Amino acid sequence: MCGIVGAVAQRDVTPVLVEGLKRLEYRGYDSCGVAVHADGQLRRARSTSRVAELEREIAADQLQGFTGIAHTRWATHGAPATHNAHPHFSGQSRGNARIALVHNGIIENHDELRAELEAAGYVFESQTDTEVIAHLVDHLYTDDLFDAVQQATRRLEGAYAIAVFCQDEPHRVVGARQGSPLVVGVGRNENFLASDALALAGTTDQIIYLEDGDVVDLQLSRVWIIDAQGQPVDRAVHTVHIHTGAAELGPYRHYMQKEIFEQPRAVGDTLQDIQTITPELFGDGAYKVFNDIDNVLILACGTSYYAGLTARYWIESIAKIPVNVEIASEYRYRDSVPNPRTLVVTITQSGETADTLAALKHAQRLGMTHTLTICNVSTSAMVRECKLAYITRAGVEIGVASTKAFTTQLAGLFLLTLALAQVKGRLTDAQEADYLKALRHLPVAISAVLALEPQIMAWADRFASKENALFLGRGMHYPIALEGALKLKEISYIHAEAYPAGELKHGPLALVTDQIPVVTIAPRDELLEKLKSNMQEVRARGGELYVFADADTKIVGSPGMHVIRMPENYGKLSPILHTIPLQLLAYHTACARGTDVDKPRNLAKSVTVE
Repeated sequence: MCGIVGAVAQRDVTPVLVEGLKRLEYRGYDSCGVAVHADGQLRRARSTSRVAELEREIAADQLQGFTGIAHTRWATHGAPATHNAHPHFSGQSRGNARIALVHNGIIENHDELRAELEAAGYVFESQTDTEVIAHLVDHLYTDDLFDAVQQATRRLEGAYAIAVFCQDEPHRVVGARQGSPLVVGVGRNENFLASDALALAGTTDQIIYLEDGDVVDLQLSRVWIIDAQGQPVDRAVHTVHIHTGAAELGPYRHYMQKEIFEQPRAVGDTLQDIQTITPELFGDGAYKVFNDIDNVLILACGTSYYAGLTARYWIESIAKIPVNVEIASEYRYRDSVPNPRTLVVTITQSGETADTLAALKHAQRLGMTHTLTICNVSTSAMVRECKLAYITRAGVEIGVASTKAFTTQLAGLFLLTLALAQVKGRLTDAQEADYLKALRHLPVAISAVLALEPQIMAWADRFASKENALFLGRGMHYPIALEGALKLKEISYIHAEAYPAGELKHGPLALVTDQIPVVTIAPRDELLEKLKSNMQEVRARGGELYVFADADTKIVGSPGMHVIRMPENYGKLSPILHTIPLQLLAYHTACARGTDVDKPRNLAKSVTVE
């Protein structure tokens, strides 16, 4: 959830650290900080404001150094406060601080270690689990930081990525990872650490992806890595071209708005101008895997879970294969019945989502070895862990509330549906041609929906004064209603819930008043007449309906019935199109309420802790 940057160089690294934090701020913004080795001492600046304020503080203090680490935090242990902000120091009892450390993740045995270190005379200044690691490294330190970190990590239980440096060893930074991402950036007589390669864009494009259990020693002209068994290893250096413009706001008011309007391009790139459906779109050996399986298990969290729920309708309808969709954080903590002929599909934007990775490994331990991921990061842990993969092309997504990552996931999942149907003999040539034609038209269709923005802005002004909302959908549009409710609550802080419209009369109808807007997704499909009856149930109780209706549904506006017409009916791909206006409604409602759209309270982007 948090962001790490580290550097060792023959130049002042503070600008590199600050620029890296700016690029990673979407991963956590409860507090931030920088520590450097300056004039033989460790110096730091920390703030509970944003990185821009920290940058001003650094300039005022003239903080400079050739070695340093930096962090932007999403709070787990301890409130967002300066004393809980990273970097944490240790060794002050000897005069100047000796150890500086930043950490992503959660240390599960921190209470036990804290008690042990307090008994050894360490005084804790924060409520964080991170300070435990800093004191532990200091406690184990003799004259070799790499050895102290290696010993310390053997004592840690849980997930972590850490970066550490020491007063006694200038021009050296040590990092380690277990269950939380960490990369090395290789430069010329300088080297870097980061939790995401994006942080190093413009500094280096030579990236090493560390594996779980790795400990890395960074010096000016050396990168030394040992693995979980303590053996030296060579990890491949990848050239990663990150377009720095992806993190620039341009003419848009917020990153979320920018990313909503990038969806025609993102979906088009994800579909890659595919001319024919083939299992090999998902990797070598996909045909054999698809032929061997008789059911699908989808594992995901949050927005990705809703993408999985949508895919269940597609796969069961088109490919005729049974599908189970599980919330990843729950799946591995219950008894389930494994089937070795299951295709385990994980869905994740970052490819580092801790709960989804853990659920995948649990499924593998149960003997389900046919694995596939739909992921936006080709070099991520999830892609390395799965046999098969489809890489979406959403590009960098800065806004915490996912938009283009979700629609590109849906595009990838629809391709998976068609590939499975083809292998199972349930996709005719004519059907394939029709679906491919519809997919190629998707970017244009999305652009047409984006043109509805002015009408949606008028609705948002009405929503801004509300504190509750209901979202309704039926069939494959019910998960889209769930996603719409999630977007609204994430960024506008309006309490929003979604229900299958047919469930209204089984309880939720009791909530309906003229003060609770009821957002309804109304495509022209086989459930339309049923949906109209559900809408009348709302109207009969004085509820206010806000309906996104296909043009040919014959739903017309009236008092209490507000209607925005979608440009066209899109059949099986309709869920993708109906997602867009819900994103715009959430975005403009949040703007009208004056919330921090890109960085909503209590949330962060990449969820790398359980």
